[in-house]
Amino acid sequence: MLARRILFLAPAQTVTRIFPQLRDADVEVGIAENLKGASAFMRKGMPGLILSRPFLPGYRIEDLLAVGQEDPDFPPVIVFSDRASPEEATRVLELGARDYWSEPLLFEKIQAALPGGRVLTPAPSSSTLGGRTPRPEPDFRIVGSDSSMLRVLALAKQVARSRATVLISGESGTGKELFARYLHAYSDRASRPFIAVNCAALPEHLLESELFGHEKGAFTGAIARKLGKFELAAGGTILLDEISEMELGLQAKLLRVLQENEVDRVGGTETVKVDVRVLATTNRNLEDWVKEGRFRQDLFFRLNVIPLRLPSLRERGDDVLTLAGFFLEMYEREYRLAPTRLSPEAVAWLREYQWPGNVRELQNLMERAALLSGGHPITPRHFLLESEEWPLFEEERADGRAFANVENNGFPTASRENSGERSLSVAAAPSPGAGTSPDAGGGGGSFVGGVIPLHEMERIMIEKGLEHTSGNRTQAAELLGISVRTLRNKLNEYRMAGTASE
Repeated sequence: MLARRILFLAPAQTVTRIFPQLRDADVEVGIAENLKGASAFMRKGMPGLILSRPFLPGYRIEDLLAVGQEDPDFPPVIVFSDRASPEEATRVLELGARDYWSEPLLFEKIQAALPGGRVLTPAPSSSTLGGRTPRPEPDFRIVGSDSSMLRVLALAKQVARSRATVLISGESGTGKELFARYLHAYSDRASRPFIAVNCAALPEHLLESELFGHEKGAFTGAIARKLGKFELAAGGTILLDEISEMELGLQAKLLRVLQENEVDRVGGTETVKVDVRVLATTNRNLEDWVKEGRFRQDLFFRLNVIPLRLPSLRERGDDVLTLAGFFLEMYEREYRLAPTRLSPEAVAWLREYQWPGNVRELQNLMERAALLSGGHPITPRHFLLESEEWPLFEEERADGRAFANVENNGFPTASRENSGERSLSVAAAPSPGAGTSPDAGGGGGSFVGGVIPLHEMERIMIEKGLEHTSGNRTQAAELLGISVRTLRNKLNEYRMAGTASE
């Protein structure tokens, strides 16, 4: 078994984002989308770790875990899913999976899960200054210039290098995890793991094993010792996301870890010393929860050593316009779109809107507007407001040619089909020389001349809709304004054409 070999049983695009980091760490990566490909990779050398989706065409995770149960030398298997659920986590862990993760995959978690928990990042330079290795300023940016945000940033940077526990509070979508990563990036632990645990994602007994680990035989399915997230984050930082959702019984055990810097694995008889900096986030008012008896007062005091309260977007003044411009430029680069700008009407709307979803909602809105504006000035109608039933998709024309005609402020004319589903009324396809890009239908070129191939815009919108809803097709269909059946049919078309990214 080769520790620096990893096999992914998953669509290739799930690994694309972290592949450069694995390659730079000299890890041999195999990607297979079926058992035949996996067997071919394993014949060349058994990997030190297998990461697998629960389902692939012609494959179920139960088949792989059954092989592992019979072979004591079989590599550990970690199951990851874009539709993570407590029920599925319970099932695969009882079948013998080493761990269960929700996507996206993180390089830090993978490096910690390899045999020996070895660090894969390159060693720091040996050059020293005054006996200490100089640490470069991290390339980490939080956008905002409002005084309320600058005060929080200044406090975060001031305490980043300490070991103090930080409680980050704020409404959903204000960027609490981003601030946690900021604290880690500016700390002396930046080269060590950053591991985030969602305390609301797992039931109490599984969350305890996730945090503190378990010994072989501790419960049904515990066929081997498993290190908890506190041990895997050794020397680094652990983020306890949505800490308010943790059950009271587990809160008492967490308090002991924070006070004594040691953990007890489930089913274990010995304590394990840990060196971890703890950050926690919540969108609740924990002081009220303490008064209601829903959160331990002693744990609250232990977590709230450094309180960081993130302001909502509606409290940040013109930061909404700064962030809108930042996201707009980001998506123009990502999708290679023609540069555009916000119209005065869009600026006024952005300033007046109350932003219940905060920065996350603004980011989604600007991505949508960038895709739909076609290089024209962005107007409020490009935001696809719920109060205006703007359509997204059209039924394919008989000749198979479907284009979005971006006239009238860059948005297509609305129409309604008899079926009641949203559709897009389009003008006739432009003739050659009408200003279309030569690679307009290629899916990778810039869209110029005001004409976007509709099938490409549809595919991008569907992929991003699924990404924003963590793969939940029902929610994605609702977000896109189409039925689940239409969404399923579109995904089947992309899969048959070889353009689906799952």
